[in-house]
Amino acid sequence: MRKEPLKYLALAVVIIVATGGAYYLGFERGLDETKNIVIENVSNADVPEGESISFSLFWEAWSKLKEEHINSADVNDQDLLYGAIRGLTEAFGDANTVFFTPDDSKKFNEDVRGNFSGIGAEIGIRDGKLIVIAPLKNTPAETAGLLPGDNILQIDGKPTDDLTIDEAVKLIRGELGTTVTLTVMREGWSGSQNFEITRANIQVPTIEWKLVEGNIVHLKLFSFGRSAPLDFQKSMVAALVDGGDGLILDLRGNPGGLLDVAVSIAGFFMERGEVVVTEKFTSGDNTVLRSTGNGALKDFPVVVLVNEGSASASEILAGAMRVNNGTKIIGMKSFGKGTVQQLETLSNDSTLKITIANWLLPDGTLIEGNGLEPDFIVEITEEDIAAGRDPQLERAIQVLKEEMAK
Repeated sequence: MRKEPLKYLALAVVIIVATGGAYYLGFERGLDETKNIVIENVSNADVPEGESISFSLFWEAWSKLKEEHINSADVNDQDLLYGAIRGLTEAFGDANTVFFTPDDSKKFNEDVRGNFSGIGAEIGIRDGKLIVIAPLKNTPAETAGLLPGDNILQIDGKPTDDLTIDEAVKLIRGELGTTVTLTVMREGWSGSQNFEITRANIQVPTIEWKLVEGNIVHLKLFSFGRSAPLDFQKSMVAALVDGGDGLILDLRGNPGGLLDVAVSIAGFFMERGEVVVTEKFTSGDNTVLRSTGNGALKDFPVVVLVNEGSASASEILAGAMRVNNGTKIIGMKSFGKGTVQQLETLSNDSTLKITIANWLLPDGTLIEGNGLEPDFIVEITEEDIAAGRDPQLERAIQVLKEEMAK
C-alpha cells in the first residue's frame, strides 16, 4: 500500500511537540518540587577507592522502587541488595558467573544430605536458552530419550528463561525415586513435549570398546573422571592384543570432566612437552599445560567422533589432537564450553562464582562459544537412532580406513 509521507510527518511533529511540552512541564515541576533522597537502613555505601562512577542514579532507582512499587512491602532491603548483585553478574552476559546468597552458598558447597539424586544430564546455557549438552550413558536422561541440543523450556512447570545453570540444577535434582517433568523443544518438532523422568543415583561408566570391521578399535570415552587415563591405557593394550590396527576415539555425548585427565590422555597421542591447552587469565597471564606422556599412539591411525554433546575436556583433547597431529574429526559441531570458574566468598558468606580464564587450543583458538567444527560433518537423525543406524560411525570407519592405507 502507498505510504502517505505528509501524514506521517505531521504525526511525527505532533509527537515531538507533545513530548517536548511534557518534558518542559516535567522539568518545571521538578524545579519546584526538588527533594533529597534519603536512604535508610544501609551501611558501608561508600564508593570504593579508585572508582569514579556516581551511585546517585542507583540510589535514585532504589528510592523510587521502595516508594512506588505496589509490592514494595514484600521486598526487604537485603533482597534489593542481592538483586542488585545479581544484576552485576548478569551484566557480563556470562551464564557461568553467578551470585549465591548465604543459604544458596551453603547448599552449593556442602555435601548433599539425605538421598538426593538426579537424572544424569549435563546442561548449559547457549544464546540465553537452557540446553541439554549431553545425557550421560546409562542414566534416566538417556533412557527417557533426551538428546544433545534439546531446549529445556520448563522444569516442573517453572519457565527456565531467567534461570542460571545452578538454579536449574537445583530444580532438577531431588530425592531418589521422585520424578521431575522437563518440557522440551527439539529442532524439527512442531511443538514442545514433556519428559517425566525418575531421579536416580548416577553412576557413569568411563570407557567401552569393541573391534569393528575386524581390526578397528571403536573406543567410547564417556567422561574424564579420575580413573580415565588408567582405564584408557588398559583398554588400548587389550584392543591392540586383540588385533586393533586403528582407533576411532568416540567423544560424542562426553560433557568433559577433569582438565588434568584430558591432558594426561593427550599424552598418549603427543610427544612430551607439546602444548595441549592454554589457560588465559583476566590478568593477562597464561598457564600453558603440556603433554607429559610418552606419545605411544602418536603414529597410530586415529580419528575422533564429536557431536553437540562433546564439551569442555572433550573439546580440549580433540582440538589438541587435530592441531598437533592433524587428526581428523567427524560428526557435528561440539558445544563450545571452555572457561574456568573460581569461587570467591564474600563478607556475609555469600559467594560469587566468577569466570577467571578461557581455554585456548595450541593454535590460539578460543573454545568458549565456538566449539570445534568437524572436518567431516555428518548428521544423525531420530530416524537413524530408532533404526539403530549410526552414519557418523560409518563415516568415521571410512575416513580411518583411508588413514590406515597411507
